[in-house]
Amino acid sequence: MTTDLTPMPDDWERALAVVAHPDDIEFGTSSAVAAWTAAGKTVRYLLLTRGEAGIDGTPPERCGPLREAEQRESARIVGVRDVEFLDHRDGTIEYGLPLRRELAGAIRRHRPEVVLGFNHRETTATGKWNTPDHRHTGRALLDALGDAGNRWIFPDPDLEPWNGVKYVVMANSPEPSHAVDVTDGLEAGIASLEAHRSYLLGLTPPVTDVRTPMTAYAKMVGERFGGRPAVALEMIAR
Repeated sequence: MTTDLTPMPDDWERALAVVAHPDDIEFGTSSAVAAWTAAGKTVRYLLLTRGEAGIDGTPPERCGPLREAEQRESARIVGVRDVEFLDHRDGTIEYGLPLRRELAGAIRRHRPEVVLGFNHRETTATGKWNTPDHRHTGRALLDALGDAGNRWIFPDPDLEPWNGVKYVVMANSPEPSHAVDVTDGLEAGIASLEAHRSYLLGLTPPVTDVRTPMTAYAKMVGERFGGRPAVALEMIAR
């Protein structure tokens, strides 16, 4: 697809990123987060797991704390101070009412104007089958947006409904519609992915260079965005 991408609107102040694993935001999208926080916007992260099943050579009880620490450092690099984990088991996230309830509660607590998720579709941008964790998290998030605004769904006397989400965008989608100029955020985005050192080196084969693919990706997206380095997002109609 060669259709030009539309600029992501900037008439908002607070965003909540909801993903399954440490590194989900960093594979491309953290450059946009860096651009947003540099512009004075507030971005918070909510992760369902600590990614404890992500390194084959490291047992989960050691891997989880390690990846959590790397995620917090990665977030700091792009100006994100608030990082929350929900303690789901990596690799076994289930779509259902309990997950919708948790995410609706998080949306009511954080009251974002933008919600950023990770590809909820069956396939990835490369055509590969998407993982269950990504699909289930993304779809539960989309459903929880409506739940969060209805006081009679998952009623909570301590949390008021929230209908203030203006934009819902999904990273790493095979069907992008919008883009964010990351001219000034790309370096921080690269550094934020490099902060996941243990995970990257634990892959097969180990990943020792993220600058080259991230720069190439930003350039590729930029070809559909006026030649500026950019991150692509799919905006979900509400």
